[in-house]
This record gives sequence, structure tokens and C-alpha cells, in this order.
Amino acid sequence: MRKIITGGTIVTAQRTFASSILIEDGKIKDIAESIPVDAADRVFDATGMLVMPGGIDVHTHMDMPFGGTTSSDDFETGTKAAAFGGTTTIVDFAIQPKGTRMRDALDTWWKKAEGKAAIDYGFHMIVTDLGDCGLEDMDDMVAEGIASFKLFMAYPNVLMVDDATIFKAMSRTAKNGALVCMHAENGGAIDVIVQRTLAEGKRAPIYHALTRPVTAEAEAVNRAIALAEMAEAPVYIVHLSSEDALNKVREARDRGLPAFAETCPQYLLLSVEELERPNFEGAKYVFTPPLREKHHLPKLWDGLKHDHLQVVSTDHCPFCFEDQKALGKDDFTKIPNGGPGVENRLQLIHHHGVNAGRLTLNRFVELVSTTPAKLFGMYPRKGEIAVGSDADIVIWDPQAEYTISAATHHMRVDYSMFEGFRVKGNVSVVFSRGEVVVENGAFAGRAGGGEFIRRAARGGAWN
Repeated sequence: MRKIITGGTIVTAQRTFASSILIEDGKIKDIAESIPVDAADRVFDATGMLVMPGGIDVHTHMDMPFGGTTSSDDFETGTKAAAFGGTTTIVDFAIQPKGTRMRDALDTWWKKAEGKAAIDYGFHMIVTDLGDCGLEDMDDMVAEGIASFKLFMAYPNVLMVDDATIFKAMSRTAKNGALVCMHAENGGAIDVIVQRTLAEGKRAPIYHALTRPVTAEAEAVNRAIALAEMAEAPVYIVHLSSEDALNKVREARDRGLPAFAETCPQYLLLSVEELERPNFEGAKYVFTPPLREKHHLPKLWDGLKHDHLQVVSTDHCPFCFEDQKALGKDDFTKIPNGGPGVENRLQLIHHHGVNAGRLTLNRFVELVSTTPAKLFGMYPRKGEIAVGSDADIVIWDPQAEYTISAATHHMRVDYSMFEGFRVKGNVSVVFSRGEVVVENGAFAGRAGGGEFIRRAARGGAWN
């Protein structure tokens, strides 16, 4: 089915221009000032609208076991919610349980996603155990399109690995072209602080934040970058939350190192005071790293503007307040870590970034779509409006006003971290490989409509 988008203003990471787009066989077939509408089976009038590449969220956790429960969005509900927010591709995390092969984890996550995902998806592999053949397994993963690995410096005895394991993994990716993603917090020191705090009888949600100081993040970011430098490999810091950690990334980049980092809307718009909400409401804001003091927020926005931070993702990992967050009612360490956000990323960054004058439209597209595609081996198939690219396209109404609320969102969770936030700018139509998945506030896609994306190693952003 041939479709034409006409009358809109196309916005890419590089330029803004008026043009029409012809979509055929899931791809962008032509871009021209004028395309005869009789060449199409359907015409979309985007007058007054922005036409952008679909959002790419490279940090989600659908159907993920954690803390005795499982994140409340599976690949069907989570990707449907993502589509409503203008995201057309996600990269989720397959978790290798200690003592198992990475292949087993990948098979498990494929089964979680197949037949459910409404938009395209890829996987990172979380490495918890290299064992005797883990390095060879990493090469096999890359050959199968799993071009990135995540390692943890936090969560001792669960996900955390030692520096030797990190260095070995990075040394391997220096050869096979994959990208290592680091959860950078000093988990050993944090664990000592946590045990001291519990011994003092301090168990409320606020202590989740108070036991994870910014120094623990900054130290780990610095160490991750040092290990990557020794291994001569790039490194990508996930969910960076503080000015202290940002400074370590900036200093590395100033020295010419291939160090990259993402932040998330919660670290740009919320602060540690949220965890002090009464009646255990602070548990809604328990995720890791924790929210920081307000003075960090403008520093992170500045980091986005000046390319010290390259990506905005969500770390979408929702747990319902009533029956999941409540597991930690008497002990903050038992509150499942994570929050919902995959649906609201573009709305929040457009409103508080572009509308507020912090970001240009082109930088907005770069942060939420183009650079994620480049770093994680999907460009120019994804993250771009160009002839031959997938027709993952968002028609965006910059004048549409919307109030974020759990009463109207599509994520399968009973609260919103951004409840009551008013935004100006929202999706009108969303295309996934040329198929309409959202139109005028209604879902038009289908479970299973998304495809697994084999991602290329050696992403273009650091070549």
C-alpha cells in the first residue's frame, strides 16, 4: 500500500525542511517537494505538523524479573504504550542468570517478545558470568545481531561483576565491535551504607536515595571509563543521574575518548524530594540510580545541549504501586527498583527541552532517535528520514496539549511518575515500517507486528 505524507515540515537531526514523503513496502521510497497524490492509496495531510523519524528507546525492561516480582508491562502492553508516545523501536535487556549460557537468556527473551511486540525491537545482553566460554558466546551474540552488552557495577550477588570481568568483556568488544553499556555505581560501598542504615532502623523509601550517594556514581563512571580506555574500547554509561558523573564523561570526551552516556526524563524533571512523599508514595520513585537534588537538573539539560550526553532513554521498568512496590512497605531494599516512562519520553523532552528553549528541534530528534540508532547499529535503517530508510515516522502536532496521567496512559501500571504534567506537543500519527500503528489517539497496530532488528556491530557514532 502506497502512502504519501504531504504538507508537513520534516525534521531530522541535520536539517528542517518542507517536503512530501512517499512510503512503499515499508520503506521511504521518495522525498520531494511535490509528489502527485494520485500515486498513493492514502494521503496524510501533515499541514502545520512536524514529520520526524520514530523515536528509539534503547533502555527498556519489559517482562523483567526483579526483586521477587516481574515488571508489569510485557512486550505487548509496553510496546503498544511506546507507540502511543511516538517510539517505534526499543532495545530491551536479556538477562543471563549466573551459571548459564548467554544463548539460554536470548532464547528466553525472544519467546517473551515474539508474537507480542507491536513495534520493532532489539536486545542487549546483560552479562553476569563469563565462565569458560563467555567470550566466545559474546562473539556469537554479535553475529546474531546482539551488538551490545550490559554489565553492572551494582547489585552485589545478583548482577554485579568485578573489574576483571568488565575488562575482559571490554577487551572482547574492542575486537568484535560491540558496545558495552555500564550500570555505574559502586555497589560494594553502597551495600555497606545500606546495611548500616537498616541497622539504624531507617526503612522508608527516602533511604533508597540517601544510601546511594552521587560520589558512588561518579567513582564508578570514572572507573568504567578507565577500564574502557585500557581495553581500547568504547563505553556507554546508562541512566546517568548527576552532575558529578556527567563531569567524568565530559572530561573523557574532552580527551577524545569514545565515552557516551544517556540520561532519562526522570533525572531531568524530578528530584529526591519525591521519595519523601507521605503514605509510602515515595516508593513510586524508587529506581536506580536514585533521584538527585534539584541543582543537578539544569546541569544535565546543559549536558544534553552541548553533547556531553548523547541520548535520552527511559529505563522503563514499571511495577504497580498497590501490589508490587508494596513488597517494600517495611524495608526500602525490598521495593522493586523501576518506574514507568516509555510512553511519555518524547512529550516531556519536546515540551521541557524544545518549548523551553533548552534544545533545538534538530537536537531533540538527534537525542531521541538518530544517535541511539547510530550508537546501537541501526542507522540509517532507523533514526532517519531518507530514501531507503524504514518508514518509521511520527507526524507530530506541536500545538497539541496533553495532561499526563495514569487515568489515560497505556502503560500497564497504576501510577505515573509525571502525574499532572501538562505538555504541549504530541503525536498525531505513528508509522512503523509504513504501517499506521497510532492515529488520532487510537491504536491501529497489532500485537506481533514488530520485528526483531539485527543490529550491526561497530556503530557509526564512534567511527
